[in-house]
Amino acid sequence: MKKFRGVHGLGILLTPGFRVAVALGRWGVRADEKEAGGSSGNPRGGTRMGWAAGYDCCGGFGNVDIYQAELSVMTRLFGYVDVTDFSFLAAVLCIIFNPLFWNVVARWEHKTRKLSQAFGSPYVACYCLGTTVLLLNFLRSHCFTQAMLRQPKMEGLDCLEAYYVGLVILGIGIVFVLSSFHALGFIGTYLGDYFGILKEARVTKFPFNVLDNPMYWGSTANYLGWSIMNASPTGLMLTIIVALTYTVAIVFEEPFTEEIYRHKALKTKNK
Repeated sequence: MKKFRGVHGLGILLTPGFRVAVALGRWGVRADEKEAGGSSGNPRGGTRMGWAAGYDCCGGFGNVDIYQAELSVMTRLFGYVDVTDFSFLAAVLCIIFNPLFWNVVARWEHKTRKLSQAFGSPYVACYCLGTTVLLLNFLRSHCFTQAMLRQPKMEGLDCLEAYYVGLVILGIGIVFVLSSFHALGFIGTYLGDYFGILKEARVTKFPFNVLDNPMYWGSTANYLGWSIMNASPTGLMLTIIVALTYTVAIVFEEPFTEEIYRHKALKTKNK
């Protein structure tokens, strides 16, 4: 089975979703520009709605050039998004803060063992950190949804076809997240190795035999699918921030985790 690695693998899995999203949006652009041009004599239309969808936004894909549509529609997403809105800023803050929090706390624990000492057990300490991270992720999802609801929809995505595309992507993301959790367990998912609770061997079964860091990319797919289902350009922009944040987190996490297991291997060898 082919394994998709790193950000390249993420692109292979998620880019079709973004492309369908912008293609549907572009279909709406063309439909509305045609309608505006016919009524006013201006072949390009002349209003902000000239790049939003008409009512017949999803009549088909025959005239959609996906590759040329991406830059145009993704650029125009900014016209829908008020980046100064409090809910948008709160969502961005949560997206960036969460991985920063768990990485800083977990590294501090690995260096000092203060949490394990405070709770009397590395297992209890790990469960407490994991529970905190779960609550923070619930807050992030709430802020993400509120930011979408407070800002305009893209009418080119507000149709049944786009909804089902988003639903499929959401379903794929849920499969990756749940199967990752099942493969790693609670402690493995929530940085148990930073607490000195190490696995005997690297997990290689599904979904880790398909994609590196499937928990992160499954979560990203969830946000992408949810954004498309809600026809939300704000959600799409926040999803990009999620993906970038996870990419940075992986750059710091993977070498550190590998070093932990390298030390474990050396200790085992020297016994």
